[in-house]
Amino acid sequence: MLRAILSFFGSIFSLVCIGTVAVAILIGAIFLMYARDLPDTDQLAQYTPPTISRIYSGQGALIDEFARERRLFAPANEIPDMVKQAFISAEDKYFYTHKGYDPLGMAKAALDAAQGARLRGASTITQQVMKNFLLSGDRSAERKIKELILASRIEGTLSKDKILELYLNEIFLGQNSYGVAAAAQTYFNKTLSELNVEEAAYLAVLPKAPSRYHPVRQAERATGRRNFVLREMFENGYISEEQYAESREKPLETVQGGSFSNFKSDLPDRDYFTDEIRRQLSKDFGQDEFFGGGLTIRATVDRELQDEAAKSLRLALESYDRGRGVFHRVRTKIEADQLEGDAWREALSDTTFPRDIEGWKAAVVLGFDGNNANVGVEGEAEVGSILGADVKWARPRNEEGRLGSASSNADNLLDVGDVVHVRGRDDGTWSLRQVPQVQGGFMAMDVNTGRVLAMQGGFSYQHSVFNRATQATRQPGSSFKPFVYAAALDSGFSPNTIVVDAPIEVNTPQGLWRPKNASNRFYGPSPVRTGIEQSRNLMTIRLAQEIGMDTVASYAERFGVYEDMNPFLSNALGAQETTLMKMVTAYAMFANGGERVEPTLVDRVQDRWGRTVYRHDTRTCEDCQLASLDPNFAPAINSSRERVMDAITAYQLTSMMQGVVQRGTARRTVNLSVPTAGKTGTTNDAKDVWFVGFTSNIVAGCFIGYDRPTALGRGAGGGTTCGPVFDRFMKKATAKYGGGKFDVPAGGYFVKIDRFTGAILPESASGDHVVVEYFRDGEEPVYGLGSIIDGGFAMGSNLNLFTRGDNDVTAVQEVTTSTGKKAVIPKRANFGTLSAGGLY
Repeated sequence: MLRAILSFFGSIFSLVCIGTVAVAILIGAIFLMYARDLPDTDQLAQYTPPTISRIYSGQGALIDEFARERRLFAPANEIPDMVKQAFISAEDKYFYTHKGYDPLGMAKAALDAAQGARLRGASTITQQVMKNFLLSGDRSAERKIKELILASRIEGTLSKDKILELYLNEIFLGQNSYGVAAAAQTYFNKTLSELNVEEAAYLAVLPKAPSRYHPVRQAERATGRRNFVLREMFENGYISEEQYAESREKPLETVQGGSFSNFKSDLPDRDYFTDEIRRQLSKDFGQDEFFGGGLTIRATVDRELQDEAAKSLRLALESYDRGRGVFHRVRTKIEADQLEGDAWREALSDTTFPRDIEGWKAAVVLGFDGNNANVGVEGEAEVGSILGADVKWARPRNEEGRLGSASSNADNLLDVGDVVHVRGRDDGTWSLRQVPQVQGGFMAMDVNTGRVLAMQGGFSYQHSVFNRATQATRQPGSSFKPFVYAAALDSGFSPNTIVVDAPIEVNTPQGLWRPKNASNRFYGPSPVRTGIEQSRNLMTIRLAQEIGMDTVASYAERFGVYEDMNPFLSNALGAQETTLMKMVTAYAMFANGGERVEPTLVDRVQDRWGRTVYRHDTRTCEDCQLASLDPNFAPAINSSRERVMDAITAYQLTSMMQGVVQRGTARRTVNLSVPTAGKTGTTNDAKDVWFVGFTSNIVAGCFIGYDRPTALGRGAGGGTTCGPVFDRFMKKATAKYGGGKFDVPAGGYFVKIDRFTGAILPESASGDHVVVEYFRDGEEPVYGLGSIIDGGFAMGSNLNLFTRGDNDVTAVQEVTTSTGKKAVIPKRANFGTLSAGGLY
């Protein structure tokens, strides 16, 4: 009997042993099978997570940041122990003692599941690192097995602190914040070292499910979970009982609840400058590297001048727009049921509406009181008013596009629920504003380095991200003429060479082209200087014909205005399109004496490790290596820049362009305290108006026009519309950076010339007709009828010679063309069917 009993239990024992061995073999086989194709854990030692790329101004201030995953990498030694302890208490209290997995925790999870509770993962921090980095996030037994295998492997490869560093930098904590450093900034606008214990505990709550513990929408649940983490920290010995009791009673104060300012409030609004950096560096470095490479970008922008550029351009655009007296239809509206009580405040805050215009605020029309409109203004406690008298400047445009009549009643333009812009008035009321339909661009750069100091690509970046300084291709009009004159000066012409200003006819496949001057007058033979100062179209065409359009095109391409310029005669007047950036860059080469500059918005780019991966300025300064320099000794900076034009030609051209400002087409609107040169540009029907100008150290340019080219109307021109923009900006720029006389290159001499006739004058000559021209050594100033340039186009025998610029000679009715035929020129000659590009 005893033997039978022992035999029975022996059999049972054998079966258990065999079963145990079989299960062990099975488990081993399973683990062996899944271990074959697992990812290599060694890659975690070279962890380089996607991190924020940041842009800093030239003065070192943070001005923008770009990221798909907003992450600030924090090394383990820079993460405070309190933060580590909060996450360990919340996620894995045995982190520092287990071998990558927690058998007891797994058993408890299995027991809870068997009793009907929700299945939980029981994953350690190490296992979560494996899941986040090397595995998928699916809930399956296969993934769990792989987690266990990888966790045990990584524990033997990396230290506990390194594993914790990976975890605390990788986890998603809500609000597009990845890692604890970014989350501390997002929720509390603090660095990790500035967090207190209850704030660290709240961050430790978020890995479970950030949306379930939102600090405002789920405040009660979030506070309760925070207090649970605080209790765990106390029980684990990380904080004292006093700290626990004190911190658990504190309210949950976050940025989202309004307790702290948002870190983004310290950043300026994104603008055209930083977005252009994004566009260029994304192309140069690739999208992934730019948005996730943790680049540190030092921009060339001068924030003070950038603000002035935006202000000056906006003033010109708004002045033109209000001068037209048309109110555009309101496109953003709020429904009436959202306007009751204070509900309009949240509704207005939720609208997508431009808020980057200095001095302007978003407002919603709440109702009307007589002729006035009652408006709720964003950020204002009291409801305000737009007076009826303030809106009488504008006529409404109805849905059919027709204009109504102007009125002193606000409801002539507005309806309840309309979202509009307003600007505060001195009397406490609000003035109605609108984003103009006309647009423009402005930019300024250093003439010697190509560093872009300011760039404004439109009225408002939030209204339109299209950058008209770099992306809009428009006809430059007469602002292109300096390249024709530069080619002429390098082809043997001089500033006092006489060129005929008389009617021209050109037969084209499209018909007869009769270009004209902006004044509809013809002034007879005039010096080259007069042609550029007064922007004479006919003189420019004759010069281009004389030297050849192929020569003009080669100059334009050399300066980077065009990649491939069509050698059509009309293009001498700026009929072919280009960008403002290309024009400003080309003018910089006039200003610096003819050396090539490459425009840049970035001085330097460093990678996440601080290594410089791009540097714009490649000049060298040997003297700068010395420990000290003698008094009054300036270090020599060596440059290997290409020379694109002769230095004397550059100076001659600059001198003539100074005349544009002093007595030419920009004389009424550009008036700086330092020597200034420039050129206006106005295309047919004033569809595009330009002014590009420079001092000895800064070049700036302005373009204004509709995005769909439309005539700007009577009175619009490069000098009248863009000139004031340049003048306002440059007054600020020269006050900061100064300016001096343009450098005179060696190898020439000065001669006094009559600016009306080109005649050589004695040294003692004086008067407003006297200009001083610079000639090359060995070059004798040529003057006389034998030197007159007609470009192959004959001039009428009855055309006055050497007018002083004030005689109307359009009474000429008949001229001889280049083919020898007679042609009658009407007083108001039109352009024919071929665009002429430039006017003045």
